[in-house]
Amino acid sequence: QVQLVESGGGLVQAGGSLRLSCAASGRSFRGYAMGWFRQAPGKERDIVAAISGSGYSTYYADSVKDRFTISRDDAVNTVYLRMNSLKPEDTSVYYCAVGRAFGIDTHERDYDYWGQGAQVTVSS
Repeated sequence: QVQLVESGGGLVQAGGSLRLSCAASGRSFRGYAMGWFRQAPGKERDIVAAISGSGYSTYYADSVKDRFTISRDDAVNTVYLRMNSLKPEDTSVYYCAVGRAFGIDTHERDYDYWGQGAQVTVSS
């Protein structure tokens, strides 16, 4: 059974940092793109960042560019999201997901497996 488990969320003051981790089990996702999405109350789930199957290509939403960094460690089947200079508008539930292919996709329909979500709250 495939399972993705996010960790590292929490409450932080504006300007602070957090690192989210997403550990996958049940199969290896080496060679598959992985992504982080977020969903605030009353809003759609949007992509935050994605990384290709090789790890050499990345994508960031404009709102997080230069503040967030996505990375992966296939040896431990884990993807990370380092979040710096956090803002109150970053407050959301963050989800990791595994893509269907090697290349980066930015829509949630292109991702097959999802974690349960991690709450990130940034206070002003």
